[in-house]
Amino acid sequence: MLKRFILWDYARASWQYDVMVGIILAFIFLTPREWFRDQPRIPRASAIARPAENGGNVLFVDPAVLAGVPEPRRLDRLRAFLLTQPATAKVYVTRVEPILDAEGELQGYMAFVRP
Repeated sequence: MLKRFILWDYARASWQYDVMVGIILAFIFLTPREWFRDQPRIPRASAIARPAENGGNVLFVDPAVLAGVPEPRRLDRLRAFLLTQPATAKVYVTRVEPILDAEGELQGYMAFVRP
């Protein structure tokens, strides 16, 4: 009987088949998430440094960092965000420009910074 269960050897409409499907569904829906260390993924906002021509730095900022922030407040919000990042805690943001693709959709922001 164990061999038939492992090899899934029962006919589709039989009661044994229904029991196996029930066991599988119970395992899927009743197993605690912690058993598999499965946690929801939270997207991390990031800022990536790029060298600029004049010796300063340009940061590519993920659009999630400034989502919903009105344009006049973007500098303040970005400065606050960069203070929380270890690599960029000591930089000063001079200006922020949006990066748009060919269709005009926002891809991110370019933040011009100086030490």
